[in-house]
Amino acid sequence: MTADIIPFLQDRVFDAEVTRVMGDAYDKARKMLHDRGQPHVVLEIIAKRIILIAETGERDPDAIARRALKALGLGAEKPKQAALGGIPVGV
Repeated sequence: MTADIIPFLQDRVFDAEVTRVMGDAYDKARKMLHDRGQPHVVLEIIAKRIILIAETGERDPDAIARRALKALGLGAEKPKQAALGGIPVGV
């Protein structure tokens, strides 16, 4: 939900579309963590990282969520796909 990230924006101003993208990225990041009841401080750090990434011009919520988690060492890596057949490598 877009509104979940709004408290973390503080004095920053973004247009409605960027705010929606950041909200989607925040929701996706929480789902990637399987919403394991993370402490508020962890969610705040993720939100702030999402905002910083959005400020660089990134607009893909999936990419923003992955980058935010990866920057914090929390990213869930997708298995590498083989060149043919899309079979996960190393599984």
